[in-house]
Amino acid sequence: MPRLLRPAAALFPLLAFLAPLRAQEATPPPATPAIPAPAPVEEMISTLVLRNESVDMVLDLYERWSGRILLRPPTLPAATFTLNLDKPLPKSEVLRALETLLNRNGIGLAPLGERFTLVSPLNLIRADAPELIDGSTLALPPSGRIAAKIFKLSFLRVTEFSPQIAPILSPSIATPPAIFEKTNSFLIVESVANLQRIERLIAELDRPASGSLEVKAYDLKFAKASDLANKVRTLLSGPLASQIGTATTYQPDDRTNQLILISDPREHAFFDSLVARLDTRADPATRSEVIFLKHADAVQVEALLAKLVSGQNSAAQTSGSGTSRLSRSRSETGTAPKATPQPNAPAVPPAAAALVNGTPSEEFSSLLTIVSDERSNAIVVAGTPDDIRLVASLVNRLDVLLAQVRIEVVIAEVTLNDNASSGVDALGLRVENNKLTGFSASGPGASIGGIGTAGAASGFAQSTGYGQNLTAAIGLSTTPRKDKSSILSVPTIVTTHNKEAEIFVGETRPIISGTQSTPSGNSGGNFNTSSTVTQQKIGIRLRVLPLIGSSGTVQLEIEQEVEDVLGTVKIDGNDQPRIGSRTTTSFVSAANGEIIVLGGLQRNTESRNTSRLGPIPFLGDLFGSRSRAKGRTELIFFLRPIVLTNTALDNVEALKRIDDTPHGQKVREVLDYRPASLPPLPEPASAPAADSVPSS
Repeated sequence: MPRLLRPAAALFPLLAFLAPLRAQEATPPPATPAIPAPAPVEEMISTLVLRNESVDMVLDLYERWSGRILLRPPTLPAATFTLNLDKPLPKSEVLRALETLLNRNGIGLAPLGERFTLVSPLNLIRADAPELIDGSTLALPPSGRIAAKIFKLSFLRVTEFSPQIAPILSPSIATPPAIFEKTNSFLIVESVANLQRIERLIAELDRPASGSLEVKAYDLKFAKASDLANKVRTLLSGPLASQIGTATTYQPDDRTNQLILISDPREHAFFDSLVARLDTRADPATRSEVIFLKHADAVQVEALLAKLVSGQNSAAQTSGSGTSRLSRSRSETGTAPKATPQPNAPAVPPAAAALVNGTPSEEFSSLLTIVSDERSNAIVVAGTPDDIRLVASLVNRLDVLLAQVRIEVVIAEVTLNDNASSGVDALGLRVENNKLTGFSASGPGASIGGIGTAGAASGFAQSTGYGQNLTAAIGLSTTPRKDKSSILSVPTIVTTHNKEAEIFVGETRPIISGTQSTPSGNSGGNFNTSSTVTQQKIGIRLRVLPLIGSSGTVQLEIEQEVEDVLGTVKIDGNDQPRIGSRTTTSFVSAANGEIIVLGGLQRNTESRNTSRLGPIPFLGDLFGSRSRAKGRTELIFFLRPIVLTNTALDNVEALKRIDDTPHGQKVREVLDYRPASLPPLPEPASAPAADSVPSS
């Protein structure tokens, strides 16, 4: 399409002819002061129509009308230009239109001195030393001409302000501002129109933030400063937060019980009304709640909470803190009411600390009462909602299911010969650190059981883990043996973390603890004698206190006590047993499934035998042969702790023992019965190794 260009060249002769006449008419008479000559008339461009013209055509027009030499690069962004100026305009405005049109198409113009203008793509214009504007840009006509300017901020921080103006910068230039943090200023390369926009924005925002702020303190009479601040913060949260000034802050001062407000004076009336409504005398809202416990003991939890609260009270008194938040309520005369002691209520600490960064301190009120109900295993809490919330949070963390452990025990009695110094040697056991690691040889009461004599401890633990009877693991029989070793008892106990369990194997014998003589009804000095009898347990007692670690290890405090009847002694004509006692206490740490071996409880025995000679009792006993034998026995305790997982895996060994009984099938039918409406139970997984069972 052809380019239509009609400059106002035809008007130049007429203007040249009229110019002297206008100058002569404007010349003042000699007697009057001189009047300055009017500004020269700017050349007008009548019309300009561009239809898909090339960049070279636009640059030629700009070079012709500006009178400056354009310095062009070898290549410029390809673009076509369309512009329609249908009425005469000054040449300066037409040039600004061309500058802006080039800018919108990715081409920038930067003046170089008085004669030259640099033409460059916008993304490279920053490196081509554009014109640096000194002073305000608002006096310049807006255009797309590229220039640079340094903005110095007075109150805003340049590191915070410069990223906020990034959305309004030209994406074609794609150069962030150069920040000079020490002088709090930044250099930016942009079009003149954009520089003017940034300058207006800085003039509007670069002002002192505290110029309209004032400080006001509210002396509170009834409410505590930190409580009232929290209440105000809650009321002004959400949508209401946008209704107050962004610079408005309010902080409590519990030392003077004041609320410090920093805000615009126009907001003071609002806060005056709000504080007046909240700072009123009122009894604290209290309520009661029952917290039922699932696993913990209510009496123990109550004692623990009482110690916690009393400890906070002692710490607060030592630090010299003021009265509690509820006892701060004062009457209008300024006298503080006396606190009424609460029955069965633990001592309550005062406010231990004021707010820290707006976060309230965790404290109990003076109205808190905690009582345990042993019948329902519950905690009854009476107090403020904050008290109940804090107590419920503590109880929730205390009322947890403790880990459980099953301890399998085998008590064996071993008869020692002259060659064996202990029962461990007599059985041929290999024990390291009180743990059974294997068998060194086939002893008179044990067998290898498929474990080599040089088997490692880990291999032995692997073979004696879940699902294998402890007596089978150690290779002992549960029936009396002729090889001088026998199993006395094979009990199993289940207990929880830090809960003592006890095993007793023995008998109960009547022991006369006292006699009483009363005269009979007949005269003659006869007396009726009655005895007071108590039952005393005599046998083997094993007490175990486990501490279960998070990794599955178990620390055991083991107390062994063995009592034997050595003979009798007559006391006041009554035969009383002589009881020998052997006691040991051990502390052992074992992994899950390891076998612990404890021995050393030895006893010397002496027996006499007489063979009767002939049928006559007296003569046969007199002339018969006699023999006397001495011996030693030792009790060996085998213990294997297995941490329960609360899964079907815990029942594997018990079910195997049931299956070995004559009626095992019928028992399993009863145990495995489930109604048709319930889904079947999953099959138990295979037993893991002893060192890989997770802790409960």
